[in-house]
Amino acid sequence: MSTTTHGTGQRPHVVVIGGGFGGLAAVHALRHADVDITLVDQHPYNTFQPLLYQVATATLNPGDVTWFLRSVRSRQRNVWFVQGAVKSMDHHTRMVSLDNDTDLTYDYLVLANGVTANFFGIQGAAENAMPLYTRTHALKLRDTIFASLEDAALNHPGQDVRVVIVGGGATGVETAGALAEMRNKDLPVLYPELDPKHVHVTLVEMADHPLAAFSKGSQDYAREALGRRGVDLKLDTKVREVRRDGVVVGDDAEFLPAGVVIWASGITVDDSVSQWGLPQGKGGRIKVDDQLRVEGMQRVYAVGDVAIGEGDLALPQLAQPALQGGKHAGKAIAADLEGASIKPFTYLDKGILATIGRSSAVAEVAHFPRLQGFPAWVIWNAVHITTLLGNRNRAAAMVNLGAKYLAWGRSHNAIVGDTPKAIAQRVK
Repeated sequence: MSTTTHGTGQRPHVVVIGGGFGGLAAVHALRHADVDITLVDQHPYNTFQPLLYQVATATLNPGDVTWFLRSVRSRQRNVWFVQGAVKSMDHHTRMVSLDNDTDLTYDYLVLANGVTANFFGIQGAAENAMPLYTRTHALKLRDTIFASLEDAALNHPGQDVRVVIVGGGATGVETAGALAEMRNKDLPVLYPELDPKHVHVTLVEMADHPLAAFSKGSQDYAREALGRRGVDLKLDTKVREVRRDGVVVGDDAEFLPAGVVIWASGITVDDSVSQWGLPQGKGGRIKVDDQLRVEGMQRVYAVGDVAIGEGDLALPQLAQPALQGGKHAGKAIAADLEGASIKPFTYLDKGILATIGRSSAVAEVAHFPRLQGFPAWVIWNAVHITTLLGNRNRAAAMVNLGAKYLAWGRSHNAIVGDTPKAIAQRVK
């Protein structure tokens, strides 16, 4: 067992758990502070989750949406990185134990470890549905979709093929739109064995509208845009069960056969957080005060999806609350080291965006009119590309998205991996 503080050992030690939006924002806010920082994540990379669906639908490479966390040291030398997952915490001794037999002592702790897929206890969902929350999820989903298409083309060309997306939030709508466009534009060229009329994209949402976080105008636009692309919408419909070969939905227990079921229905705090000795609120989120300190703990902060405050600080689990919260936590720590304090955290809502497909999106941006269609789509692309970490990633995303959208109707390339099931059947 190794115990370390990293850095000089003579300066205050800040441990940041999680290399997502919130964790990196906290690290960056401490770039001029007289501290040593240890950034901990179970992956060696940051994942830009809003574009994972583009990886899953074969438009972007996984490297386009991931960023090597050790690269933070290129501009900030008071940071060390440790790959590992939290095993336990002792807040009396200020010790965090990782699953790689490393103990980290801290003077300040920032929890920005994010959340995971929430299956809401629905029978078979955890076992048979495919979430879309990590790089691994996106790659597995991409390869499964193409394996299903290869299998259908080789062995069942006359039968129906269906992908079911559960959840009508931004991730579900964006994934459904991308898959429908792939079916409409690319399948006739790439899979001439398959009749696009027999390839179904079905979106199931328990509310009577998609995009619950948006205005009614945006919801109506999204519904119409999905319909134009041929997405089968099952709104006001609950999922009862997920099976290996499809889903059971609605009060009449209708069975929808499907080769792939994508779970975009919700997120929750990982069960392991309950073992960390922290106060938890709704959805298992860690309770924080108006400085984003964990309730009852002076030197422990929680930001982003994993944190929840009272009233206006019961924030949505989106990128902006994590970015702003991480920045505030870093500034609060820097001020505390100097015997000062800063104003309570105030969230600035910059708006929300969602795209349905090429030239089709909704944008509800603060201080701007609500936009739909091509103008919203331009804003969506600009915001997502500029928010990516690293110039290489921004350039690669621009090239790959440009190749898809600017060569619309002429280019049918897809960024794919292995389809082992189809290959095995071909050998037979």
